[in-house]
Amino acid sequence: MITYIIRRLLYTIPIVLGVLLLTFTLFTLVGGDISLEIAGKNASKETINEIRQEYGLNKPLFLAWDSQLVNHFKNALTFNFGRARDREPVIDKIKRGAGPSLALMVPMFIGEVVISISLALVIAFVRGSKWDVMAVVLCVAGMSIPYLSFILFGQYFLAYKWGFFPVFFSPDLAPPQYVALPVLIGIVTGLGGNLRFYRTVMLDEMRNDYVRTAFAKGLGTGTVLFKHVLKNAMIPIITQVVLAIPFLFLGSLLLERFFGIPGLGYLMIEAIGSRDYLIINAMTYISAILFVLFNVITDICYAFVDPRISLE
Repeated sequence: MITYIIRRLLYTIPIVLGVLLLTFTLFTLVGGDISLEIAGKNASKETINEIRQEYGLNKPLFLAWDSQLVNHFKNALTFNFGRARDREPVIDKIKRGAGPSLALMVPMFIGEVVISISLALVIAFVRGSKWDVMAVVLCVAGMSIPYLSFILFGQYFLAYKWGFFPVFFSPDLAPPQYVALPVLIGIVTGLGGNLRFYRTVMLDEMRNDYVRTAFAKGLGTGTVLFKHVLKNAMIPIITQVVLAIPFLFLGSLLLERFFGIPGLGYLMIEAIGSRDYLIINAMTYISAILFVLFNVITDICYAFVDPRISLE
């Protein structure tokens, strides 16, 4: 297994380097010189030259050891992402935004997974009944309604009209208070797609002979569903769950923006609006690293849940 893990980790190096090359192409070659934009319309040449020197835009693009391309790779590999347009270090912004984003995304993620898998088991057991049809209709309806509609409904009625939750983020509020409504909205909006996926997985398992044999032996419904069916359906569940974990780091762009939560999703929106390429580049690079690492973790989890899979 150790040999397999090392080999997979070595495979991730070209992927990460490719992401770095792509971001350099987009933000430096295509994006062009941003010193004029940062300096402003009436800036002097001295100011522009100082900005170019600060951001390294006065250096050659490729053919030099101190070129922009080489510095781009060196800074990324050392997690030295430079300073944002407000002169604050980018890494400090990311560290500050990671807490609120994880406070929002982790409970929302856990709630979606637990509720959707549990309901999928029950719905697969009563397949073909009116409850199954009703669940499918509600799932399709939930997937068809725009994400923004849920946010506006929850913020206006549950928060503003009825006062169950805070309308907007406030530093005086504890994290459970200002993330409660966004977490609820996130679970409701994600339940439709997740429930349909897990229902399909559970139906495939429910048609197997071992389920009929387990009921014939007199095992209880809960034991069959949660011990046998769920255990044998873990491969697609792990794929769905583990590969979604890296995206928790990015936060939720819409939820954080509408509720004013100062997380990484809010940071990304602000960076895109102000064309702060250093922040976008840093977030893209970190997300790429997390994604390839969790791909490796997914394969390792396969070997633990299914004895037929060997990583040797």
